[in-house]
Amino acid sequence: MSETVQPLLEVNGLKKYFPIKSGLFSRTVGQVKAVDDISFSIRKGETFGLVGESGSGKSTVGKTILRLTDKTDGTVTFKGIDLHTLQPEELRKLRPQMQLIFQDPYSSLNPRVRIGDAIGEALLDHGLVPQAEVRDRVLEVLEACGLSSYHIDRFPHEFSGGQRQRVGIARALALDPELIIADEPVSALDVSIQAQIINLFRKMQDTKGLTYLFISHDLSVVEHLCSRIGVMYLGSMMETAPRDELFRNPLHPYTKALLSAVPIPIPKLKRERIVLSGELPSPANPPAGCKFHTRCPFAVARCKEEKPEFRHVGSDHYVACHLV
Repeated sequence: MSETVQPLLEVNGLKKYFPIKSGLFSRTVGQVKAVDDISFSIRKGETFGLVGESGSGKSTVGKTILRLTDKTDGTVTFKGIDLHTLQPEELRKLRPQMQLIFQDPYSSLNPRVRIGDAIGEALLDHGLVPQAEVRDRVLEVLEACGLSSYHIDRFPHEFSGGQRQRVGIARALALDPELIIADEPVSALDVSIQAQIINLFRKMQDTKGLTYLFISHDLSVVEHLCSRIGVMYLGSMMETAPRDELFRNPLHPYTKALLSAVPIPIPKLKRERIVLSGELPSPANPPAGCKFHTRCPFAVARCKEEKPEFRHVGSDHYVACHLV
């Protein structure tokens, strides 16, 4: 995709296949195509939402971008640097600039380590702050994330779910990153707490100019936070567009089905509910042609035989569908 401004993050033709082993000698007998040739870019200071059903490959995209798992093919470019060509020491120097916020921060925190130490250890490990200044830096980010100074000496089990998510955000922000990949950061929280965390994301973006890749299955959350949205299905990108354009004029049948499930705040308004038939196919044996054709109510013979091109249809709007 062409951009008038050099994007902060650019993903081109990214693939991540996991081998299926079988037999006495663990021979590779197949591959799970978790991420299958997707492309998108994120401009500095914007929030790009990545949505889709569970099992669509969203989280794998985030982990592959950060090289927590190696790619199978494609390129991931951050600030013009191909991340998958870097040597370990070169990549380590870039790590503070790219941070991940987990869906369940409690499982990512050591239950025996106090919060202050959990946040401060990365600062020391990367040599970003002298030992004598670590506590002050940790207190600063805790306050920015809506936590109090006395929280610094508490253990993870002493926090509520919303507070633990704030700790996860604080741990990422402590390194002063440019890019944050947030993997389902509010899905396990109550609605009122979700609103607080979303407002915190916005505040941090306004004050620090952060760039987000926001991974979620909840389109109502994505609508409030993201400026552009990508829709994934079975490892492939079905559609990308600016938020308002996507909600006003969805083109792919899968996008339309997802949007039809979003609750409407005004009860008098009605929206036709599109219920997809069948189950999500296995990524180890995806359908030929368009991957969505087995569940698409509008599929034609061409959809079963030919993979649709991911093409530009105007207004920074891209779609992979023969019917558009």
